Amino acid sequence: MITMMVRYAAVDIGSNSFRLAVAEATPRGGLNLIATDRQVTRLGAGVFSNGVIGKQAMADVVKTLTRFREIYQPLQVSAVRAVATSAVRDARNQAAFLAAASAAIGTTVEIISGLEEARLIHNGILSRWPQQGRRVLMIDIGGGSAEIIESHGGKLISAVSKPLGAVRLTEMFLHHNPPMAGELERMEAFIDEKLDSLIPKIPVHYDRAIGTSGTAAATVRAVNQVKRAEREAADQAQASTAALGRLYRELGSMSEAQRRKVPGIGPRRSEIIVAGAAVFHRILKVFKVRSVSYSASGVRDGILFDLAERRAGIEFTRMSNEQRREVEQMARRFSVNLPHARRVASVAHELFVGLRPMHELPAAAGRLIDAAAYLLDTGHAISATAHHKHSYYIVVNSDLAGFTNQERLMIALLCRFHRKSLPESRHEIFINQAEEVRETVWRLIPLLRLADGLVEPQSTVENVECAVRSGTITVTVDSTNDVQLEQWTAEMAAVIFKAVYGKRLVLERN
Repeated sequence: MITMMVRYAAVDIGSNSFRLAVAEATPRGGLNLIATDRQVTRLGAGVFSNGVIGKQAMADVVKTLTRFREIYQPLQVSAVRAVATSAVRDARNQAAFLAAASAAIGTTVEIISGLEEARLIHNGILSRWPQQGRRVLMIDIGGGSAEIIESHGGKLISAVSKPLGAVRLTEMFLHHNPPMAGELERMEAFIDEKLDSLIPKIPVHYDRAIGTSGTAAATVRAVNQVKRAEREAADQAQASTAALGRLYRELGSMSEAQRRKVPGIGPRRSEIIVAGAAVFHRILKVFKVRSVSYSASGVRDGILFDLAERRAGIEFTRMSNEQRREVEQMARRFSVNLPHARRVASVAHELFVGLRPMHELPAAAGRLIDAAAYLLDTGHAISATAHHKHSYYIVVNSDLAGFTNQERLMIALLCRFHRKSLPESRHEIFINQAEEVRETVWRLIPLLRLADGLVEPQSTVENVECAVRSGTITVTVDSTNDVQLEQWTAEMAAVIFKAVYGKRLVLERN
């Protein structure tokens, strides 16, 4: 098994706020957050009142998503997914929004259903807080909708989405400051009406209730007197349903200025917290749970979990089926040991993906090292002496279907420099190439050399893990040959990785 570290980005375009999260998938199956951002947009305010996203809101969207793109793009993510939820689902001008938002974020924005939103929330919570064997009620109060999810033993049993978001209900019912008693009564009746259909389906018992999103965060923080500056301390904190009921009644009697001073609420959340607290408390009452725990996870975490589970984006770093057939056919023609070549290609590919934050090459460059791994020994068919030079001439003069002329040239150069000296001023075949060609080949050479050196006939590479730190590149290998690792540690650290990347290579054995 070969494992690696890759990065993914998730963008949650909610009705109240936009969220960005970038995470690195670890070799052990975890996800480490490396960048986050959040912007309150109130996107749903105009939609829920007049059905369209206004010009100013659209401009704010473009500004926020452009900033998000500028954060995630330099981090060399393998895949990004951007989703829009309730407000955009309801907007009559959603086509114009999607076009502007997609251009700003740098990927296609998709509108997801309430059930897909619930699925992502479910997976996001469990990815960070497993609930083995428990029957769990999950509640997410967003800006436009509320998702209510039943999970048992880590599996989603049922999910419903109701139009009970905090921004939506505030726009519909709460028009005074503080809210009038009649406004609160009408809002509560509306909430009960939307929840009535769920009552016959409620199980007898839940082992735990978990709330996520801004409403859950603010109310649980307020009950526990956790300040917004200490918001991380609220993750997995608990609040009783009775305490949340008292908090809702207190908030409903306050002006916005007074709500703003409540610990844990904050200035923007104070504008919509009454509606959010009403929905949150009522759901807990209807489902007969005595307390709820807050989880900092949400849609974005579910997106990251999904991307990591299906190794999204990795396919762009491998040759297409047509390219692979062409390369393997050529390798056979020159009597290359195909099982060995496939192993070199596999290790080279995983080094390429795992060290992508270091070499910063586009995904398509992975196809070049993939192909070169199959063809670097073709020169043996001419002579074992200086076979790397013969491999270059064979590949550069071949007709590789599925590759451009420039790609074929770079593959040939990788074959030429997969052993012996690195490219120097005396190597005209390298020096005379375009800067893009030289730079790509230069950065790929160490990865191909390391892969070829590790995959010796007498050794079996079972696992490769990569990590890049300030001055060191660490590659941890499960292999049957300790001597080979020691030999390559000295050579790679002293010459190749230091020359190309300016970093010391450390090879370790598990």
